Amino acid sequence: MEKIIAKDGVEIHYLRLGAGHPIIFLHGWSASARDWLPFASELAENHEVICWDARGHGGHPLSPDTSTHVSDMARDLAQLIEHHQLEQVTIVGHSMGALTLWEYIRQFGCAKLSGVCIVDQSPKLVTNEQWHNGIYGNFNQAANLRLISKLREDFGEGLLQLVANGYNRKSYDNYQRNSRGFQQMREHLNSLEGEPLVQCWESLTAQDYRDVLPAITVPALLIYGDESQFYSAQVAEYVRDNIPLATLHTYENSDHSPQLWHRDRFVYDLRCFTDKLQT
Repeated sequence: MEKIIAKDGVEIHYLRLGAGHPIIFLHGWSASARDWLPFASELAENHEVICWDARGHGGHPLSPDTSTHVSDMARDLAQLIEHHQLEQVTIVGHSMGALTLWEYIRQFGCAKLSGVCIVDQSPKLVTNEQWHNGIYGNFNQAANLRLISKLREDFGEGLLQLVANGYNRKSYDNYQRNSRGFQQMREHLNSLEGEPLVQCWESLTAQDYRDVLPAITVPALLIYGDESQFYSAQVAEYVRDNIPLATLHTYENSDHSPQLWHRDRFVYDLRCFTDKLQT
């Protein structure tokens, strides 16, 4: 992996392959660059593709005072773009990656971008009496504080419960019977350093990017799952209706990671989207 040194001294590691119109893939919370590699390898035929490990992710060493705030991730992204002198970048953000992208746009605008792809995310995770398009439709501040407490007690189990207790009945049933998939996730999550990820979660759930959506002046491809654990169909519709140049694709029989359930379709849709951006 290549690396750059962020302005606060944190090493930001990333993989870069291919040549052509640049695409940067931003992974979700607790994930890493590996999640995007199957897609990056296919798109690298015609694109320069970058997949990073966001700070606090990917198992890279951290000093005790390292910030894992989403605002720092956005500045890291700007530095990465500047380091490689990229122009007309397409950025693909899944989950936390979408929040990172929105924070980047809040700080730096769309001047370096040609398009964006948002995968299954709400602009405001925590709900209240006026906002129901966040996690579960009813994940208020009290619920978030309970989750944060559980994450600090047992990070892996807290995250698995977050996945299990939402809209997707299959996730709930698989958690209850401790399916092989949940066992593997638990094993992986238990290998992570939890506290930086909890601090990252605190920063993510403090954000409200509803005002950023209308400021996205480039075309936006939206990919949402119809069985997302976290977000209802109304979330996808809200994001579509508030980004001026947005196109929504809802993938059937897929959860919070629709790109994994429909890999070929996702690659095809993303290729079509980037091809149009270059014409």
